[in-house]
Amino acid sequence: MYKAKVNNLNQFDVDLLSDLNQLDILPLNNGNFHVIKNNKSFQVAVLKAEPETKTLILSVNGNQYTVSLQDKMDLLFEKMGLVTGKGIKINDLKAPMPGLVLDVKASVGQQIHKGDPLLVLEAMKMENVLKAQGDAIIKSIEVKKGDAVEKGSVLIKFQ
Repeated sequence: MYKAKVNNLNQFDVDLLSDLNQLDILPLNNGNFHVIKNNKSFQVAVLKAEPETKTLILSVNGNQYTVSLQDKMDLLFEKMGLVTGKGIKINDLKAPMPGLVLDVKASVGQQIHKGDPLLVLEAMKMENVLKAQGDAIIKSIEVKKGDAVEKGSVLIKFQ
């Protein structure tokens, strides 16, 4: 299940498996498709695809649309207080689940970049490396190695 936002206005749930089964899609060439839905015909061209941001720019019958998708992980990051995309602004890192802090890999004042490991959280006997979702400076670290944390607990605050 995905959340889809069209032109940053309309938002709706998309179940790719069932929704795609309702379409008759004929690939043409170079990102162009002929699509039939409910006996209506559409000419669709993929103008740009950005897998990193899960964004597509489509032309449908000559009208341009920007479609942004959010999967379960994106929605979880948003719920944890992380905002992703252009102009990333991260306020804090929250525990996605209850667990035990095994290691803190960052320090106060450190400049971090997207993908940098911040800390290791053990949950359900699995080690989970929590990584930076964007560039920021660490303002404070609210936990230390060995701390037990609850879901939603603030682990790290960013400037």
